Amino acid sequence: MEIKSATFVISNSDYRKCPSNGLPEYAFIGRSNVGKSSLINMLTRNKSLAKTSVRPGKTQLINHFIVNNQWYLVDLPGYGFARTSKSSRTAWQKMVYDYFLHREELVNTFVLIDSRIPPQNIDLEFLSFLGQNGVPLSIVFTKIDKQNQRETMRNISTFKNALAEQWEELPVMFSTSSVTGFGRDHILDYIDSINKSIAKPH
Repeated sequence: MEIKSATFVISNSDYRKCPSNGLPEYAFIGRSNVGKSSLINMLTRNKSLAKTSVRPGKTQLINHFIVNNQWYLVDLPGYGFARTSKSSRTAWQKMVYDYFLHREELVNTFVLIDSRIPPQNIDLEFLSFLGQNGVPLSIVFTKIDKQNQRETMRNISTFKNALAEQWEELPVMFSTSSVTGFGRDHILDYIDSINKSIAKPH
């Protein structure tokens, strides 16, 4: 897939106010500072599309970007540590969970995992929530350029083993680097294949 255009459309705190034209949506979410904004900018080749920050919790709303006037890329608030009050975090969680549980246009969720670290309970618990509620998902390992390949493969293998304890079948997985662009074509081709399967008459 070639991305010819990617444009910000709207930010919301309520899934019911998201775009209503029925286009498929691909959500991106991960623990704070997992490299989500950098990945989105790498995929769209637009360095300023998603706001990047060293401060966790920068994304606080459901952000819709329309790509090629055909599908939405949805940037969701990260889970985990953020410099906000407990009440604000609770509100964020409700906002995001409502989106996952009720948003009919959502066709896939890319859950970002930092490839540099061992499996974290917060990631495994979030994936379990999505799986138990039948939310379609894929896993994206980020920052594979930040350490040697052997360590990256070891961490990914450990993560797969941790998932296998709870999952009968593992989700589709991607490895990426926002610096080198590695994994970009694989993710975009995957999105393209889903879009084409949706478009086919049943």
